[in-house]
Amino acid sequence: MAGIIKILGIVLFLGLLAQGINGQCSLSDVSVSQSKTGATVESKPEWAVTITNKCSCVQLNVALTCQGFQTVENVDASILSVSGDDCLVLKPIYGPNPVTFKYAWDYAFPFTPKSSQIACS
Repeated sequence: MAGIIKILGIVLFLGLLAQGINGQCSLSDVSVSQSKTGATVESKPEWAVTITNKCSCVQLNVALTCQGFQTVENVDASILSVSGDDCLVLKPIYGPNPVTFKYAWDYAFPFTPKSSQIACS
């Protein structure tokens, strides 16, 4: 019985190692960029946020740090859920299909990817 468990452990380890060698995705593949749209909302500049994924796997439930995030413009609730210090991206992010949303505030907020679930086929 101990031999089987040891073999299964080795197989699992080699499988994880092979995923890493083959370029398994990570949170570092998610990037956030922003630019002013040129519009203003309640005298504040509007910002367009684009979240991209450089990996071929889908990244789901991407959480961004957003402690102190403020906006005078409603953010599309089908795209982003703000809860406490985290913002959860509600859409999957993959290759050629970035996720975008807009907000309006005095300055660009420093969204930083915090966590995600990676789904590879």
